[in-house]
Amino acid sequence: MSSIEIILVGEESERERLDVFIADYFTQLSRSNVQNLISNKKVMVDGEFKKASYRVREGEKITVEIPEPQKIEVKPQNIPLEIIYQDKDIAIINKPKNMVVHPAHGNWDNTLVNALLYHIKDLSGINGELRPGIVHRLDKDTSGVMVVAKNDVAHRNLAEQIKEHTINREYIALVHGVIKENLGTIEAPIGRSKTDRKKMAVVLDGKPAISHYQVLERFDNYTLVKVKLMTGRTHQIRVHFSHIKHPVVGDPLYGPEKKHLGFDSQALHAYLLGFNHPSTGEYMEFISPLPEYFEKVLEKLRKSEKG
Repeated sequence: MSSIEIILVGEESERERLDVFIADYFTQLSRSNVQNLISNKKVMVDGEFKKASYRVREGEKITVEIPEPQKIEVKPQNIPLEIIYQDKDIAIINKPKNMVVHPAHGNWDNTLVNALLYHIKDLSGINGELRPGIVHRLDKDTSGVMVVAKNDVAHRNLAEQIKEHTINREYIALVHGVIKENLGTIEAPIGRSKTDRKKMAVVLDGKPAISHYQVLERFDNYTLVKVKLMTGRTHQIRVHFSHIKHPVVGDPLYGPEKKHLGFDSQALHAYLLGFNHPSTGEYMEFISPLPEYFEKVLEKLRKSEKG
């Protein structure tokens, strides 16, 4: 049996593409899933069928007929997993690079979710069978600290903190070029690239995005920065630093094609995560030190600086 869902377009989504708007709302649906629903006349805007590229407007009522999901079994797998902290509501994970967060087409196994199902008995079910416990994501090649929800009450609370931008998220990145300012802010809206649908970009009709940064160390041709996210857009740090002509080292999507310093993925690490505990309200903060491979690159840069 299919289900009917009705969404009211808010002011913050004004002029967003119809397929993007629906995919952002229903996290269990990929954008291609949504486009198939639209082409198969399963989506209406104020009672009318529209194209995927239609720009929604505040106050419009979007009706989506969602077919019954295909049964896909996500199996627990005994994958090594560093659990920094755990209680009855949450678990704090130190995610390694080269690990996809949740199963999807092309990646049904060896994901963080497969590991979570093996190591943790209870996980929230709000995001469905493919994303149990997953409140937020890190890119496959971004390492660092993540929070996982172990029940639906905790999940809703953490999701609300993310929505309200009250969660403290700090990253460390090595970027190309030498940034002169010790402190800076990148405030530039981010949306889907107009020329490459696989990429995000700074676009006039994108969603507001703010990144504060602090220079930690400078080298001949590189800068080590700490970045604090005030918003959480897809690929935000990677897009923002590419926008100011200081792309993240090793970034295959937004950086130079040539490999630098031996990185096989972007030199980006989720260093700090702070939030209010969903049950006690107590502020908690967790830190994930830089991975060994990242530290080794920095040591080589420091030695070359000394000559």
